[in-house]
Amino acid sequence: MRLLPLCLLLLLSACASVPEVPKVAQPSEHTGTIDGAPWRLDVPENWNGELIIYFHGYAPQEQPIPEVMARNGYEGWMLERGFAVAQSEYSARGWSVAEALADSEAMRRHVVGLLGAPTRTWAMGHSMGSHLVLGTLEEHGAAYDGGLALCGANAPARELFNDGLFSPLVVFEHRHPGVLSPGDLMDAAAPRWPDAQAIEAALQSDEAFAAALGKAFGIPRQGMAGGLMLRFAVLHELRDRAGGVPVDNTTVRYSGFADDAALNAGVRRYAGDATAMAYADARLSLSGKTRRPVVLLANVVDEVIPAGTSSRYLELARAAGRGDQVVELPAAGTEGHCRFPPGAEQQGLDKLRSWVLEDR
Repeated sequence: MRLLPLCLLLLLSACASVPEVPKVAQPSEHTGTIDGAPWRLDVPENWNGELIIYFHGYAPQEQPIPEVMARNGYEGWMLERGFAVAQSEYSARGWSVAEALADSEAMRRHVVGLLGAPTRTWAMGHSMGSHLVLGTLEEHGAAYDGGLALCGANAPARELFNDGLFSPLVVFEHRHPGVLSPGDLMDAAAPRWPDAQAIEAALQSDEAFAAALGKAFGIPRQGMAGGLMLRFAVLHELRDRAGGVPVDNTTVRYSGFADDAALNAGVRRYAGDATAMAYADARLSLSGKTRRPVVLLANVVDEVIPAGTSSRYLELARAAGRGDQVVELPAAGTEGHCRFPPGAEQQGLDKLRSWVLEDR
């Protein structure tokens, strides 16, 4: 199960004033593998000279990496509008942001060798892919003209893991022990994917608590069970990657519940392993120092990534003195992670392109 294509890596340098004659026939489809990462490039017959590098979202470790990367289903409207689309499958599954960043940059360079210099290069991604779009513009921004970050995990790693991922699990576990794991949240013997039906049954038996949990952590009631299940799976995958407990709640104070004092006195405390926490932080530490314009677009209600997390990058950019490089569009859609109404993502890209081109 893929959580949705997270981030679209923009491919080329926006600095080229006159594009080279394309080196590949059009329309064309190219696939290959670079250092264990399958990639693909699709060029439409009516290519407009612009390249989109797309970053997909979180994919569980259990999902095998294919030998040949297939289309992900998001390229349709981009190709119809004349954009070439390049994307990497990444060389690792899970929260593989460090690998994905390197894999996508290697692919971008290779694709430029095939295409010749695009007139413009855009980064685009969903969910974890959105996180990658922002990291790419911070680290490889010279190669891009701008980025579209959709329904994104747009906060620094420690915030994402401690606040958005771990805290809801800690509070739920305190209220309903044994539902997520037979032991504590870090029990290595626990199934990585807990029973969503059991989680939903616990929530239904305790709707007042479910409402408070949703309000405290920005998780809608519809989809809450699946959201908690996913958080638990990502936590265990990250723990395995980091080689220890990558989060810490020893000093966290939880609020918004019927008896906060009792909650904080009784909730289980987990001391993070310093090496594991450093590993998690180092995967991709967003700073807000984007080198190119960014457009953010979130869902109205999202059980996986709360609106506050999606908009967090605007705050980071302002603090870094780059607030003029980030625009946040009004949230779109109804309920559901990365479930946008028809045309919303296209409008986001149009906003980004018009903004960049008007400034030139």
